Amino acid sequence: MATIADVAKAAGVSSSTVSYVLSGKRPISQPTRHRVEKAIRDLGFSPHAGARALASSRTNVLGLVVPLRALEANSAVVMEVVTGVLTRARDFDHDVLVLTQDDVHGVQRLAAGSMVDALILMDIETQDPRLPVLAGLRQPSILVGVPSDAHGLSCVDLDFTAAGRLAVRHLVEHGHRSIALLGAPTAALARSANYAVRIVEGFRSQAGQAGVRHTVVPTEATYPGADAAVTQAFAELDDLTALVVHNEAALPGVLAALARDGRRVPDDVSVLAVAPASLAEHLVVPLSAIDVPAEEIGRAAVEMAIERLDQPRAAETRLLAPTFVERGSCAAPA
Repeated sequence: MATIADVAKAAGVSSSTVSYVLSGKRPISQPTRHRVEKAIRDLGFSPHAGARALASSRTNVLGLVVPLRALEANSAVVMEVVTGVLTRARDFDHDVLVLTQDDVHGVQRLAAGSMVDALILMDIETQDPRLPVLAGLRQPSILVGVPSDAHGLSCVDLDFTAAGRLAVRHLVEHGHRSIALLGAPTAALARSANYAVRIVEGFRSQAGQAGVRHTVVPTEATYPGADAAVTQAFAELDDLTALVVHNEAALPGVLAALARDGRRVPDDVSVLAVAPASLAEHLVVPLSAIDVPAEEIGRAAVEMAIERLDQPRAAETRLLAPTFVERGSCAAPA
């Protein structure tokens, strides 16, 4: 898609001259105007977002790619990230254009025609098919999540690997020797959603290092799905005494399944959530949690995007260190 710079080169003028032709803010000679207009027609250039954008090559709009599939299991976290993006963007006098498709063509369409100044992409997979196209875009891109190969990409997220390790360490310190991770739904794990893969890696690594029995059970974001996951976890580990739940939508169902079976928290089983701290606090049993600071992640993504608009910067990965919020749902095993 042609840009103002392309039109300027074809017409043999500066980019500011093209902007003045389009905006009418300054008088331009007829020969120059005709050359610019011909270049616009020949290149199929499409102006965008008004005179201010034409003069500055800015739209004051950020593109946010939020695939609908992300809402299936992480709706609370996703919406908190979106809230962080929206509120921080206003601080920089930017609006946000949201795209809910999950394919490469959606990203290309959003970037084409200078609709947005920068892109923020959510629900990153370890081998995300959208990533190769980013290298060819003029706009900077920020990933909320970390693919397996982040070289040349700017990413921000919670350090989910460290969160998995922290969860195991906390439970081991309480004396637990048999722990289950009730994780993301099967579909998220099958497509290697990066957050789901990274916490499993951290959980398994720390559990193996500590020499504790452990299992990982995919958990659907429904009451029946949570019930089935709890049943499977206790079937796989007959001495199970602690659960780590990294699926905020399943948390109420997990607690309901434990209560139905007569298992008290934390007297009979310890439960540790990896979820936004505010969400874990307002369950029927307030849960100790490793906080997922979703709004902070969204704000950081905007800040990284704006930094790269102001001046070129090297790619970087910002991983927020996990923090633990104690609410008494973890205790020594009975």
